[in-house]
Parts: sequence; structure tokens; C-alpha cells
Amino acid sequence: MSTLTERWTTLEHHDTQQEFVRRPYRFNVLPCGRRSGKTELCKRKLVDSALDGNSEHSDPRYFAAAPTHAQAKRIYWRDLKALSPRNLVVDISESEMRIEYVTGSEIIVTGMDKPERIEGTPWDGGILDEFANMKPAAWSENVRPALSDRGGWCDLIGVPEGRNHYYDLWQRSQADMTEHGEASTWGGFHWISADILPAEEIAEARRDLDPLTFQQEYEGSFVNFEGRAYYPFDIARHTAKLTDRYRPEQPLIFCFDFNVAPGVAAICQEMTLPNGEQGTGYIGEVYIPRNSNTPAVVSRLVKDWGHHDGKFVCYGDATGGSGGTAKVHGSDWDIVKRDLAAAFGGRVSMRVPNANPKERSRVNAVNSRLLSGDDTVRMMVDPTACPNLVRDFEGVRLLAGGSGEIDKKHDDRLTHITDAAGYYVVAEFPVVERKMRQIRAQGV
Repeated sequence: MSTLTERWTTLEHHDTQQEFVRRPYRFNVLPCGRRSGKTELCKRKLVDSALDGNSEHSDPRYFAAAPTHAQAKRIYWRDLKALSPRNLVVDISESEMRIEYVTGSEIIVTGMDKPERIEGTPWDGGILDEFANMKPAAWSENVRPALSDRGGWCDLIGVPEGRNHYYDLWQRSQADMTEHGEASTWGGFHWISADILPAEEIAEARRDLDPLTFQQEYEGSFVNFEGRAYYPFDIARHTAKLTDRYRPEQPLIFCFDFNVAPGVAAICQEMTLPNGEQGTGYIGEVYIPRNSNTPAVVSRLVKDWGHHDGKFVCYGDATGGSGGTAKVHGSDWDIVKRDLAAAFGGRVSMRVPNANPKERSRVNAVNSRLLSGDDTVRMMVDPTACPNLVRDFEGVRLLAGGSGEIDKKHDDRLTHITDAAGYYVVAEFPVVERKMRQIRAQGV
């Protein structure tokens, strides 16, 4: 390429990245750590392909896709424009997120929430980013056929999400490379965040995340999420008398999950834990085994915590439940707000998101609070005040062979009160992609 923009900073590839750039496999699977340069390499490959001008077709077409339209725009649109030399661009459509080049090529940025968007016209190549979060059939039913007419290539990149459809294609890439070597259609390349990011950033991430989540997010590992959902929970480390640490003047957290059998709520407060860490202490619960409803749960909360002097903050299931209460009295959240306000006045506030986070995100947030990668506990439970919460933490299971989904059918007594507790944790202490500083020399 003869003309570059300022966005084309110099990259220093390590050996595995260089192998990916050098070896011309048609389909590449790249399960790599967060902020480790995989997306940057693929962005440049995409623009290089569009500007190459050596395609046998007069109108080469390339795509950059992510699970949703908003994700695709956030990840790709600004950078692809910045990487495209203006003198080689014919047109940019902001509404369609399409760049046309003097070579006759075009790049389109799109979301895969509706995988059929990729159908209808042939493609010369593209990127599927955060592939583990796409619909399992999107590759085989939508993308792969659209690449057939022109023998198009595709890079399937992202962080693993358990052993799901992404893991299956990773296994296929390894098998094909073993069998066919350089002639393989599939290539698979893996590197970890520590290969790229500063050691202090990796250490900070390890302090924030539970061990399995760190392995998945920063080491690109296909972690086998089976067995106990809240695997770090250990009665010896995570239970202690906490009620004597309760402070009536400090905010009290009510956590809701709306059910009728059981009706539940978890009560917690941020405090200094017995291990000396500032963390979350669960100091109470409501657990009504059968024939419950939201007014009954709220009534119990008012009875148990009427002596509290400070503020009350409510977290919970954004859907507001689907039981019979809402049909008669309004939504569950309307009932919570009304009944708590009647008892506590203006000291009550609601922190309810527009939509619930992914289940895996909620479980990861709880596990990271229970135990970080550097062995720090930041969440504990009073076993006398919260016996059902302890039972949940010990008993909730994950679906065998899944990607970290909770098995709701394993025991119908379980999951509800840990769900409630988790809505608070994921709202205030989410596991998010860390805002790493840009390392221009490495193109991160």
C-alpha cells in the first residue's frame, strides 16, 4: 500500500501474531485475550484487502460484524474510516456504515443479531467479532454459504464463552491444521493478553476477576463451566457473623427476584468484612417457600428492617416478574416502590436497569466478588441470618455441556435468592472490559 493514514501506527508482532499474518488460511479462529491486538490485526487485514485491487472480481465486498449493530459500530466503524486513506475512498455512507474505494471494493459494518442480513449477495471476506456471543447457527446457515460463490475468507475472533459453538470451530481448526498443514482450509491462533499488555494491567485484572473468568477473558481459555455455578464459595472463607457489623445509619440494599414459590429477597450492606477487606456483607433474607407474592415479601422486609435509620436502595430483576401479582396490583416494581415508600418515605430509591444482564455476566460478577484471582474475598454471608442464601451458593449448578448457563431444573428451591443477590453485585461490581491504556507501538 503506497498511502497510509496516521492511524496506521507501527505494530510489533510477536511470533504467533506473525504466523497469523503470514499464513494464508481461508478461515481463521482467533480465541485470544482481551485487548491483545486481535481486532486491530483483523481491521488492518480488512482494509488491506479492500485496497489491494488484485481481486478477480470488479466489486469485492467485505464485512466487519459483531453480535449487535451497536457493537459493530462501536468496535469497527470509526477505526475503519480512520484506516482508509481519503484519496482512495469514493464514498462513505454513515447510515449504512459502508465505505467504497477506488478499487471498486466496499466494506460494510453490520450486526449479527439478525444473521440473515449477511445473505443475498456474495462476499469476498470478512470478520466475525465476539463470535462466541453470536447465534450458534449463524456461521453454518448464514455466513458460510454467503462466502461460497467467491471463495471468500473469514476471521472468527473474540474471547471464548465456555465450550460452545466457538469451541467446536477451534477444535476443528486444530484438527485440520494437524491433518493438512499449510494446505488446511482452517487456521487457529491463540495468544494471551499478557503477551501484549503491561504486567501491572494484568495484575490488576487478576485482582478484580475470579480465576475462571480471568482465564477466559485474559488468557483466551475455553473454560469448561460445569458443576457449581458459584464454585469459589467456601463456607470456611465466606461465612461469618456479620450482623454485628450492620450500621443502621448506612444505606441498606434490598435485592429482589420475583417468584411465588419461593418468594425471596436478599439484604446486604457494604462494610468492613472480618478479613479486613471492604466488601459486601449479606446480613438478612426473606424466604417464603410457597404461595408468596411481592406484597408478602415487601411486608416481611418492612417488618424486619423498620428500625433502620438510613436509606434503602433496591436492585433486582428488571422484568418485574411474571407471576399473578402484577395482573392485579400493577408491576412488581410498582408494588415494591409503593409499599416501601409507604413505610419509609423518601428514603427509598430504585436502581433497576432497563434490561437484565446476561446470566453469565451476573454469575461472573458474583464469583469475582467471592474470590479474585489474587485470592481476595470481597463478599461474605452471615449463615445464621441467611441460611437459604448459603444453601444456594453451595447448591446452584450449571448446565452440563453449556456455556455457563444456570441449571434452573436441578432443584426448584434453588437459584432464586442467589439471582436476587447477583442483581446488586452485577450492577455495582460488573466484570467489564478494562479501559487499558493504548500502547501505540503494539497497536493495541
